[in-house]
Amino acid sequence: MAAMAAPVPPGPVPPGHAAPGHACLAAAGTADGLGTVAARAAAEALAVLGAFHPGPGDGLPAAVGTLVLLGPREPGFWAHVTAQPEFADSRPDPLDRWSRRVIGRLACGLGAKAVFPFTGPPFRPFHAWALRTGRAWRSPVGLLVHETAGLMVSFRGALGLRARLALPPPPAAPPCAACAGQPCRTACPAGALTPAAYDVQACRGFLAGPDGAGCMTAGCALRRACPASAGHARVPAQSAFHMRQFLR
Repeated sequence: MAAMAAPVPPGPVPPGHAAPGHACLAAAGTADGLGTVAARAAAEALAVLGAFHPGPGDGLPAAVGTLVLLGPREPGFWAHVTAQPEFADSRPDPLDRWSRRVIGRLACGLGAKAVFPFTGPPFRPFHAWALRTGRAWRSPVGLLVHETAGLMVSFRGALGLRARLALPPPPAAPPCAACAGQPCRTACPAGALTPAAYDVQACRGFLAGPDGAGCMTAGCALRRACPASAGHARVPAQSAFHMRQFLR
């Protein structure tokens, strides 16, 4: 399974782009609805994967009325992002740098605050935030499972908007409830990720050996076994990128 890459110093910010950590929460644009956010995100191959109205225990400024979680929009995310300048400059962590630039720019255009899962410590509680949206749940093996992305769910950042946007009701149940056989329970070829526990060292050891080649090139076998992930499948180069990040 892929882990989030470590952050790197942001470097120069191109004209017209928001600097990492830059907040535009006081700016105009709070009247934009969730559909407007989704449309602007889609132009950057990002999707709205959930939203909620934060409370005092969610670790966000009191001025944030709605937090919108963004992740890859599939199919097509990898082709889009690898054509961006961050993937051509030979500097580390191109995906994180692209995320900071693009989501920072979206934030300023919407009068929002951009937050990211890879800047820290302290790291933002994206796992807890995902559960708060009602569109992600704890799967039978402990990983997050999303209503449309399945076990392939991942987040590139979030937008904190001042407005309390109207949100559609969440699904009544996770996709796992109707999943025949729940193949994720036995799909890990290393036996490292099961309903009982996740043995990180066993996972890393398996991936570093010859038997781990399939996961290293095609992505985590357990995540791929999830039927709900079918519409959110990653291309091999995308999976290989994330697996290398996990092992580095």
